[in-house]
Amino acid sequence: MREISGYRVKHGDHTLNGATPLHGGVNFTLCSVGATSCELLLFHHRETEPYCVLPIPEDYRMGRTYSIYVYDLDIEDLEYSYRLDGPYDPEKGLLFSKDNIILDPYSKAVVGQREWGVSKNLQGNYHARVVENKFNWHYNAILSNPMEDSIIYELHVRGFTKHASSGVRNPGTFDAIIEKIPYLKELGVTAVELMPVFEFDETRNARDVDNHRLWEYWGYNTVAFFAPNTSYEASAEYNAEGHELKKMIRRLNANGIEVILDVVFNHTAEGDENGPVINFKGLDNNIYYTHDQDGRYANYSGCGNTVNCNDPLVQDFIINCLRYWVSEYHVSGFRFDLASILTRDSDGKPMENAPLIERIVRDPILSNTKLIAESWDAGGLYQVGTFPAHGRWAEWNGKYRDDVRGFLKGDLWLAQNVVQRLIGSPDLYNHNYNGYRSSVNFLTCHDGFTLNDLYSYNDKHNEANGWNNTDGGNDNRSWNCGVEGETEDESILSLRKQMMRNAITVLMMSRGTPMILAGDEFCNTQYGNNNSYCQDNETSWLNWDNLDKEEDFFRFYQAVIALRKEHACVRKELAPCSIGLPALRITDEDPGNEHITQSTGTLCALFFGKDPDRGEDDAVYLAINARWEERHIRLPGLPAEYCWRRVIYTADAEGRYHHKGGTPVPKQEMTLAPRSVAVFVLGKTE
Repeated sequence: MREISGYRVKHGDHTLNGATPLHGGVNFTLCSVGATSCELLLFHHRETEPYCVLPIPEDYRMGRTYSIYVYDLDIEDLEYSYRLDGPYDPEKGLLFSKDNIILDPYSKAVVGQREWGVSKNLQGNYHARVVENKFNWHYNAILSNPMEDSIIYELHVRGFTKHASSGVRNPGTFDAIIEKIPYLKELGVTAVELMPVFEFDETRNARDVDNHRLWEYWGYNTVAFFAPNTSYEASAEYNAEGHELKKMIRRLNANGIEVILDVVFNHTAEGDENGPVINFKGLDNNIYYTHDQDGRYANYSGCGNTVNCNDPLVQDFIINCLRYWVSEYHVSGFRFDLASILTRDSDGKPMENAPLIERIVRDPILSNTKLIAESWDAGGLYQVGTFPAHGRWAEWNGKYRDDVRGFLKGDLWLAQNVVQRLIGSPDLYNHNYNGYRSSVNFLTCHDGFTLNDLYSYNDKHNEANGWNNTDGGNDNRSWNCGVEGETEDESILSLRKQMMRNAITVLMMSRGTPMILAGDEFCNTQYGNNNSYCQDNETSWLNWDNLDKEEDFFRFYQAVIALRKEHACVRKELAPCSIGLPALRITDEDPGNEHITQSTGTLCALFFGKDPDRGEDDAVYLAINARWEERHIRLPGLPAEYCWRRVIYTADAEGRYHHKGGTPVPKQEMTLAPRSVAVFVLGKTE
């Protein structure tokens, strides 16, 4: 033990990352490969000048890791940062400077983040807080529902309830999601996928466009990977480690709903050469980021920098982060933003067997965790169906979105692709994958049109973002049904609603895991904006008044989810049935014709098998008429004691779902209206 700057200190525990309160003191640990010295800065709460600077003695350094234990610290009035010295040579990626105040990359909470829209950092610097984990999980087990039985609901924590119509006590918070649990259960989802909840600073890059303030609303520029975003909390939490987020997860889990986090390990808020120094740049800029031959930041993320994910030091950081959120927050899974970057080496080249991917797969703490990859990046790497999944990863199936969107609006040349998409994309997910369990099927997500806008706009309308409508994707495969945007034409409104019913029916009746976008179930609109990343306003906030206005559509949406849950034959492969029909078959309108061509406009999918839970035969027949003219279909023949019952027909008034067993189909044939979808289930002849 010795005394430094008036404080008793001793050699710290180098295996404890970050700041850990222990026995009346705090253990501080920080790793830097290139630094030549390290100072610990201690601040009183909300003060900008440190009240104490503790140079960490050289003999407290083990290898590349500094660790010091400081006695008698009052963590209720404590904030901390670091200051490092070392070589400064930007051409070699070395940015050490004692002018930089470094935020602990392992910080569990960041100061000044509580109030949304108020500049977060203090004089350009961030401070961390020392927190204690006192949350009582009440022996809450981490949920792990099978992928094939999951229905994922993607939402933005703030936008989900920020609108006044949400009717919650604390709009835009974790607490507000707790109030919406009965709604989520009523809808029928089994998991919520939260857009980024790691600490981010929405005020960075804030700007004014047409007298409207635009923020970094989505949260994809991470400041601290171990800290929850405190602006999503209903009350100030100074030393309680993510209590409100943990409470939300505990309550969701208790109601059978998993929590999946959207995580962003491909880039950080530090940006390119013009961006701030927050942590990694000042620690080991040449290690944490990928650089080109001229020493500039490689930008495969489209956000200024690219994390050097497969460096051993960075691998450790990412693995520790994932373990932390599973063990301390009980999350059930992760969706990895621009996950293809996780497969690139230090030179930016894709690797067939990326070490980070293998470590995540083989990690014992993550063994039951859902791993979902967005298998592409902004550098042109597209790996849907080729991501190194090791039989564990699932993927956002971008090909499902594109093929099914196109086919439903009349791009009939996609029919052969859609055959694969309906049955779990076996063309993509056999080798190296876990079959249809690897396909996360979706038609809409935060990035793009809502379901309502998919059939209300031919083109994106992102003028409010301030980039002259150049941002956002151009390949939307949307159709406005005759008029661009808002209209009072009842025929067009009716067609749009029918197209939306078609879309959600096909999604729920496809093999693979369906993912839906929050608000689609009551026709939420973003007014044609397909890149609302900066719109913290009614463009992005869900208007819950639409739940009453669109009650018929909501009930239909809810019913199709329930129908999927009722029929195991759609969700997974079953034992052979006693009737003798094939377990899986895709045909045109003739149930015996499996020859699908580029001109095929009608696709029919048969799912068959013996339901192990009910102990009886289970069958679903999906019929899609993507043509603009009616089509006559025949259904597969059945023994005399069985019949087909129609439970969904999207061309019905409001697409009524027939709850009481459905309507028997005379002669096992039917004429489908233009651009309509029908679903039939196996029934007994009366």
